[in-house]
Amino acid sequence: MTNLCIIPARGGSKRIPKKNIKEFLGKPIIAYSIEAAVKCELFNEVMVSTEDIEIAKVAKKFGAKVPFLRSTNNANDFAVLADVIEEVIKEYDDIEKKFDNICCLLPTAPFVNSITIRNAYNTLLEDKFDSVFPVLEFSFPIQRSLKIENKKVNMVWNEFMNTRSQDLEPRYHDSGQFYWLKSSCFKKHKKLYTSNSGAIIISELHAQDIDTETDWKLAEIKYKIMLNDQENNF
Repeated sequence: MTNLCIIPARGGSKRIPKKNIKEFLGKPIIAYSIEAAVKCELFNEVMVSTEDIEIAKVAKKFGAKVPFLRSTNNANDFAVLADVIEEVIKEYDDIEKKFDNICCLLPTAPFVNSITIRNAYNTLLEDKFDSVFPVLEFSFPIQRSLKIENKKVNMVWNEFMNTRSQDLEPRYHDSGQFYWLKSSCFKKHKKLYTSNSGAIIISELHAQDIDTETDWKLAEIKYKIMLNDQENNF
């Protein structure tokens, strides 16, 4: 099996300037993703897809390759991950370098570790999924979610009005950390997940969306708690 890790890191972050290389507890946040990918020893190549020269330099410093720069079309605010992955695959195909599986690992995922990446990879192969990615349970049952219309509060699903929270089936959301993909399936569907996708469940402590400065501070707090828990378990 040949595996490629793609870390997509464009330079045009608006809400958090230079987000992908901003210092997170002592080193650029992208370094955590690169180091986790290298440590798990699954990849024939760990590469960063970027159009930004500064990001490329940081990526190389921490052990990733930047064999080519991302196109202008896929470096704007409207490009999606699938577009970036497709472009990277094509670039490698053009030099006759093919991979059986691809892991798209986000650059702002400091909680990711080599064990989680490997567990998801094993799930991809053992259960013959098209793709696998980490998810976490909603902290509050979404079946009891509310909507506000004309200043009035109503339940989205009235049938759950009197259902106890503990009797509701758990629901999950994408952690936004990484996606393992079978290359052949991605080339066919051009999607990160299909009707034949699987997931591994992670805890709420091991994930945090980082879209704002407040998110960033929360992520640093969570990360410190996670490190403290790990130290206490030794």
